[in-house]
Parts: sequence; structure tokens; C-alpha cells
Amino acid sequence: MIETADEVLTLQETSVQRQAPAVRQEYAVTAPADLLRMAVEQGADLDRLERLMALQERWEAGEAKKKFAVAFAAFKAEAVKIIKGKLITDGPLKNKKHAELSDAVNAATPALSRHGLSTAWRLTKDDKDWMEITCTLSHEGGHSESVSMGGPPDTGPGRNAMQARGSTKTYLERYTLTAILGLAAQDADDDGKGGAADVSPLLQAARDAALQGWKPFAAWIASCTDAQKAELKPESDNLKRAAKAADRKGATQ
Repeated sequence: MIETADEVLTLQETSVQRQAPAVRQEYAVTAPADLLRMAVEQGADLDRLERLMALQERWEAGEAKKKFAVAFAAFKAEAVKIIKGKLITDGPLKNKKHAELSDAVNAATPALSRHGLSTAWRLTKDDKDWMEITCTLSHEGGHSESVSMGGPPDTGPGRNAMQARGSTKTYLERYTLTAILGLAAQDADDDGKGGAADVSPLLQAARDAALQGWKPFAAWIASCTDAQKAELKPESDNLKRAAKAADRKGATQ
């Protein structure tokens, strides 16, 4: 029997103290996986479990995307340099250098691996007159992002059908890789300025297309916007000569 007000207050305080752990436990439940576990323990119906599982999947995807962003930022902080290692021996671009696919892969792979990142290519379109390559950058946490580019087979003089498709495949792999990584090739002696002081990325891409021969170059130009064509106009004669020289070289090989 309760006889005094002090005893009533004492019982109330004890009741609050006993309830406190349960309140703290509810606030501690933050991840959808915890809610899913509790729902299973409480015998929740299938509809509720499915909604909680979908919520858990979205939460995991969000966490994976955050980890990807952190890893990619760390990769970019390494300032990877792709050095132009291929010397052009003839044509208007004689004695100039450009980067090949192997130059880009060898430069980027060690830094990518250090941060749990990797790249892979897929041939996502393989028609007679058009090929498309998709490059995917993946993180070990599960998130990935992709970029795709396409072009016609490089049917320059002296190339059989297999060589024409192989040339375009390599070309597209190089450009999708540098695009997804946000990298550009540079000369070995430009003191880390990225090779962009006197050659824009668009002009460099045009020069690389010209080296594939006239037909691939014409197709590449056709895919440019009017603004890009206007930017390239001062170099149009040199680019045309380079494309024709590439065809002559192919005919003699």
C-alpha cells in the first residue's frame, strides 16, 4: 500500500527508468537492414517485407555510390599522366606524337587499382557499318558508371574486314577510357601542363581521326556539331592532308 507522495514519485521515476532503454533502442535503429530484421522477428507479412527489402537495396546503392565518389576523387588526386608514346613518321603531322590505347591503360591501371576501381569494355553494337563500344568504370563497393561511343569500321586502304573492325574497336576503347576517367594525353616534356596549352581536346581528337584515313575521318567530322566544325575550320586543310596521307600509307603496306 502506497502511503506517501514520495513513494508515488519514486515508483514513477522507476517506471521511466525501465522504459528508457527501449526508447534508446528505437532511436538506434537507422539502417533498413535493422528494420527488416525486426519485421522478420515480428512475423511481418510478405508485402511489408518486400517493401523493406526494396528500401534496403536503395540504401545499399546509395552507400555504394558514395564510396565510388570517394574512390574516384582519390584517383583523380593522383594526377595520372598519359604520355604520348607513338611517333608519327609521315604526313602533315610528321614528328608529332599521339597516345595509343596501351599508353592510357598502362598509365591509369595502377592508380585505379589502388582505390578499388577497374575498367572494362563491351561491344554494345556490332552492325556491318557501325560499331559501338561501352567502357564501364566499376568500384569494388558495387557502383559503376559507363560511357559509350560509336563509329564505322576503319576501311582504309590495305585493311581487310577484320583489321578494319579491329582498328575502330581500339580507337573507341581509347576514347571511351579517357572520357570516363576525365584524362587527356600529354607530351613527355610539357612539365605537367596536360598537353593542352596549344592543342585543344577537339583538335587532338580530329587529328587522331585523320590518322585513321579519309573515310573514318569524314564520318567523325559528320558527327561533330556546327560549333565544333567551326572551331576546326582553321586546321581543316592540314586534317584533310593527314587523312589522305594515312590512306596512301595504308595502300603501300
